[in-house]
Amino acid sequence: MTTMLRRTALKSLGALPLALAAASPAAAAAEPRSVVDGIEIFHLKVNRRGNWVIARLRAENGLTGLGDSGHADDAETIRYLQQFAALWRGRSVFEIEPFRQAVAEIVRQGGDSAAVAASAIEQALWDLAGKALGVPVHQLFGGALRKTVPLYANINRSTDPRTPEGFARMASAAIRDGFKAIKLAPFDAIRPGETDRATIERLTDEGIACAQAVRDAIGPDNDLLIDVHSRFNLADGLALAERFEPLNLYWLEEVTPAEPLDDLVAINRAARMPTAGGESITTVSGFYEYVSAGAVDILMPDIKFCGGLTQLRKIAGIAEGAGLPVSPHGPASPIGNAAAAHVVATLPNFTILEFAYGEVPWRAELLAPPERIENGELVLSDRPGFGIELNERTARQHAV
Repeated sequence: MTTMLRRTALKSLGALPLALAAASPAAAAAEPRSVVDGIEIFHLKVNRRGNWVIARLRAENGLTGLGDSGHADDAETIRYLQQFAALWRGRSVFEIEPFRQAVAEIVRQGGDSAAVAASAIEQALWDLAGKALGVPVHQLFGGALRKTVPLYANINRSTDPRTPEGFARMASAAIRDGFKAIKLAPFDAIRPGETDRATIERLTDEGIACAQAVRDAIGPDNDLLIDVHSRFNLADGLALAERFEPLNLYWLEEVTPAEPLDDLVAINRAARMPTAGGESITTVSGFYEYVSAGAVDILMPDIKFCGGLTQLRKIAGIAEGAGLPVSPHGPASPIGNAAAAHVVATLPNFTILEFAYGEVPWRAELLAPPERIENGELVLSDRPGFGIELNERTARQHAV
């Protein structure tokens, strides 16, 4: 089985983006001024769960490319963004894989802040490459299979108070706005590694009450997704999966920590609903191990952490070879969602993309043209690159 999986995955990885052909000296020669010239960094206040750090990479020909590097240590991320942009100054915007290889060791040693910074630069390079060639990025990845990208509304970051009533109210608002799938993480009050049984049992009951309230609010015809944020051990996780059976979950996400991997495998085998995870894995080899072990039913690479668009496509190839769907993690800025959308629109095994619902009222206006969400789906742009620019007025108004 392992040998067959390896062979199938390797065959899928052979179908790399057509754009890699463009990332060549010939392509660079066609656009002699498509070289990196500098970077601007926009640090935006969002809420208590974190800020957005947006990179805007500038080319000598006047074009700019955007990338999302949120949800790590902001100061460290900004430092790495400046370092990576300086490293790539004067290099072709088409040299995307060479950039990834050049910063790989820095990312390995630098952790999350280095990972999201490298991903933001990679995203910006793809945006620039599409603009330089006059085509949308999804065409560089083989062409879109869909013109709209289904979303689920993650209400976890915006719900306040975090009570059954609070979660139900936010879920109802998302349904009214056209979303048909809702996610929450109702066990965040459990501290990682908590051992007090009374505390665990009380907070587990409270979390299930929140999930039940959301199911009651959205009805049986909409989808309910539960993220556990790795708060449980194996025994408690197995019991949790059983208690969730009546709620008819779309998926149960990351019940136990990633290590030991055997615990997630055991949860996946026992659970009667689909399981999902992988948001914190940053390498293709890490996802290969995850898939080979049978840790989950649905892979969730995060474009900000996994290495950007190129890596997301490679990871999706591994999943496709194993017969698994891909649903990228990403409570991201609208820029991060746009970048991910251009890849997932080309994936035959894509299911649904995460959308951070209700965080700020000015979210859509951060982009020009504004982000388009219709009936719970992100409308894919056919303009060059990601098809968006930063609305500087909105960015200035909400700067940290």
